[in-house]
Amino acid sequence: MNWRNQLAIVAVCGVAVCSAVYYHGKYAEERERANTAENNLRLANDTITDMARRERDAAALDAKYTQELSIANAENDSLRQRLAAGGRVRVAGKCPAVPATTQATSPPGVGHDASVELTASAGSNVLDIRAGIIRDQTALRALQEYINMQCLK
Repeated sequence: MNWRNQLAIVAVCGVAVCSAVYYHGKYAEERERANTAENNLRLANDTITDMARRERDAAALDAKYTQELSIANAENDSLRQRLAAGGRVRVAGKCPAVPATTQATSPPGVGHDASVELTASAGSNVLDIRAGIIRDQTALRALQEYINMQCLK
């Protein structure tokens, strides 16, 4: 074999090696990009799944407390109708303990466990206050449960 043939063989092998190195590097970059795209897609799908679950949980929480509030409002409306029809609405309560010296000098009046009759407007005001308290407590419980379910996980 003469030196020209040897040179041609070396040149062909050099071109083959350079091509292999070039294509190997090119495909490695493409594989890396494909892996990155797959990871991003997996992350996006996981995020969407998590968001859908959280949305379902929040909707269930909303339905639970909306129903609770609806029942309490219906009870309050029933009490309001009874009061408007001239009926009586019992408000349970106790007066705070009064010192013995005050009890001895106070005029006879309502005892600690006695019933108190309210006027219609006062009764309506009490029911308005009751409705506000129920609404606020329900909203507070709903928010606390939402925080425990969604934010503290």
